[in-house]
Amino acid sequence: MYDLLSKQFGRDVAFMDVNTVQPGVDFTRIIERHLRECQVLLAIIAAVAIGAFVEGLDAAPAGVRQTTSGLRMYVFNCGTLKDRSPQTYNLTRDQVESVDMADPCFLIVHPRGSLLWETGLNDAQYNTPGGFGPRHDIVEKSLKSQLAAVGYTADKITYLAMSHWHGDHAGNANDYAASTWIVQRAEQEAMFQAPAAQTPAGNSATFSALKSSKAIVVDGDHDVFGDGAVIVKPTPGHTPGHQSLFVKLPRTGPLVLSGDLYHFPAERTFGKMPSGEAERGQTAVSRQRLEEFIKMNKAQLWIQHDMIGYRKIKLAPQYYE
Repeated sequence: MYDLLSKQFGRDVAFMDVNTVQPGVDFTRIIERHLRECQVLLAIIAAVAIGAFVEGLDAAPAGVRQTTSGLRMYVFNCGTLKDRSPQTYNLTRDQVESVDMADPCFLIVHPRGSLLWETGLNDAQYNTPGGFGPRHDIVEKSLKSQLAAVGYTADKITYLAMSHWHGDHAGNANDYAASTWIVQRAEQEAMFQAPAAQTPAGNSATFSALKSSKAIVVDGDHDVFGDGAVIVKPTPGHTPGHQSLFVKLPRTGPLVLSGDLYHFPAERTFGKMPSGEAERGQTAVSRQRLEEFIKMNKAQLWIQHDMIGYRKIKLAPQYYE
């Protein structure tokens, strides 16, 4: 191609980096100068070179790959909720594959910072013999230890966001109170009212430090890093300010983390939900809006509590990108 262009237009105006840029010369300055001077730009990158680059990237050690990735997501095991009743969600036992629920947390790493989504069951219950609580829930690994294994301590977490304040999502919130907390206004107000502390769904002692945290309080969508890659979506109903998370990963593709908008996949299949949520009507509206968003963005929906789906995903230190 270079020879053809040179023959047609002359070597003085045809530019190809390997022929023009000499060793030791600032490559960037040469490219910028030629771009300023050119009237027509034809950029050709060989497919073979791209393939070699991708293969080399995949074969590189994890630490090397991370420096080249613009966005990645780690998934952590933040507990198992044992023996949950499908009837609570207006489902029958035959409609669900597992009555145990996964309880994952997620770390999204972006060039402009990091976001911890959910904090799981409280680390104080780690390794409790026979589990804890009336259903013997399990915390097999502490969130702190899993974050440390991928090089993150609490002081390195830029943002904290949770789908809602219940104990299986906000159990370790106090540990990350130094991060900037992203919360829907309705949820923040509900969290620090007396009834929130009295319900068996959660214990305000696990998130009390957030009251004095630096916070981004929103009434709707919030673009976390300002580039559309990570967006908090309001999905009220399960709690007054419940929210879900959209993540647009470069290789995995766009996905939505549901929080507790759904608990079992069968809720989505059969259009079921807890009776209280059905009566209030907010959950149905939130589901419809999120489903429209998912369709429009061709996104996957990750139902966070879905144990069957959870068993298929890769956990940290592996990651999605």
